[in-house]
Amino acid sequence: MGESAKKIDRKFTYRDYLNTKEGENIEIIDGIIYNMVAPSRIHQEVSMNFSRIISTYLLNKECRAYAAPFDVRFIKEGQTEDEIDCVVQPDISIICDKTKLDDKGCLGAPDMIIEIVSPSSASVDYIRKLNLYEKHKVKEYWIVNPVDKIVMVFILSKNGEYGKPFIYSENDLVKVNIFDDLNINLKEIFNF
Repeated sequence: MGESAKKIDRKFTYRDYLNTKEGENIEIIDGIIYNMVAPSRIHQEVSMNFSRIISTYLLNKECRAYAAPFDVRFIKEGQTEDEIDCVVQPDISIICDKTKLDDKGCLGAPDMIIEIVSPSSASVDYIRKLNLYEKHKVKEYWIVNPVDKIVMVFILSKNGEYGKPFIYSENDLVKVNIFDDLNINLKEIFNF
């Protein structure tokens, strides 16, 4: 989803997030509010294609996949839930530890996140969310550019950092690294 930062004089928290007006769509990263813009048709097609493939693969498996809007709350040591200052809605979240799931979404790091870039969200997805997901140990992070039909895959290394991304184009078959036997043909993703 597209996003833009909102200038603030204070840090916002999950409590503020819960008190947003109906219809107002935001994310909070390190206490800063990012207003989300409605996604484009192409964005939604790409999201649906990923959702279909991943959901089919996960039938009768332990892991679960969720498409936006789905809240992922990153809690820091010593924070109460109301004090959480990082709440995002990734386009696709895969969670294999069911103890992280509750009626509000996911509390803690998903195993994998897919973000589909729009022009208004590029700096958030490529910089802020990359840093956020690395800091909170998301094992695999895919940044999908539907215009250029490119996918960047970041894998969390044993030292807890993302190395250089693997970059794929629309003609590639991409392995989902958190699973032993799931490969995604990008032709099926970018078939619009």
